[in-house]
Amino acid sequence: MKKQRKMKKNLSGWILFLPFLVCITYTLWMPTVQGIIWSFFDMQGYTPTGFAGLKNYRIILKDTGFLRTLLNTLLYVFWSLIIGYWVPFVLAVMLNEVLRGKSFFRFAMYLPSMAPGIAISMLWYYMYYPNGSGLLNMLLGWFGIEPQVWLQNANMTIPLILISSTWKSMGGTLLLYLAALQGVNRELYEAALMDGAGIWKRIRYVMLPEVSGILLLNLVRQIISVFQIMEEPLVMTGGGPNNASMSLGLLAYRNAFQYFKIGNALAVNVIMFLLLVVLTLFYFKLEKKINAEN
Repeated sequence: MKKQRKMKKNLSGWILFLPFLVCITYTLWMPTVQGIIWSFFDMQGYTPTGFAGLKNYRIILKDTGFLRTLLNTLLYVFWSLIIGYWVPFVLAVMLNEVLRGKSFFRFAMYLPSMAPGIAISMLWYYMYYPNGSGLLNMLLGWFGIEPQVWLQNANMTIPLILISSTWKSMGGTLLLYLAALQGVNRELYEAALMDGAGIWKRIRYVMLPEVSGILLLNLVRQIISVFQIMEEPLVMTGGGPNNASMSLGLLAYRNAFQYFKIGNALAVNVIMFLLLVVLTLFYFKLEKKINAEN
């Protein structure tokens, strides 16, 4: 009797889950599998015309532009760990110390995350505009400083793009950090205050050990997210100057919709997919380890 009830309960759960499973299979897994298969074919538009083996992969891997793009993507990850990873944490620590108006500041910092990504990229593009009409150059002009070229400077392009990306996406990350900080042992925190510990000592010896789990998990999430960056460099620089801001996602986009080399675009996407699978497996392993420790 108990076994029948358990089977009935499981069946009810599967019936409720089935529409979602069908939807995610049709919209996510089928296109993914189809894209992987088609990456081994010659393509005429969106129609496979014949098996090509590893031809598309050889073309991509032999292209010197691919190595530059892969390096750029790693630079995006590097700068995101400096800007996009730590800035939300610092702001969360500051917000956690605020006694009044905390709800307002939470909303204000999350607000950019609600705007369309293209709109945010356009906003920052005009802020970085190279002549005197750009907002940043206007501010510099008030102090008698010559206008800067900003996005046309190959050494500054990736960090500047990541500033705009961080401004848009930091709201959700900040709220995660803030929730973790609010779970810090209050007795331990107040004891540190009574002992005269400054903010840096409280962060190092009280906050960081308590929120180390969410910091580690968010590290992997940050890398996975930035590895797929495409929208910001597409809108703000088009991959320039001289491919200095080209990412793997943008390279795939260009091959598909600018050069109409669908096979090459699929090969780039599969390479990126495999790299992300490795990162995702590492993420799950790390999450399992942290949950076991907790």
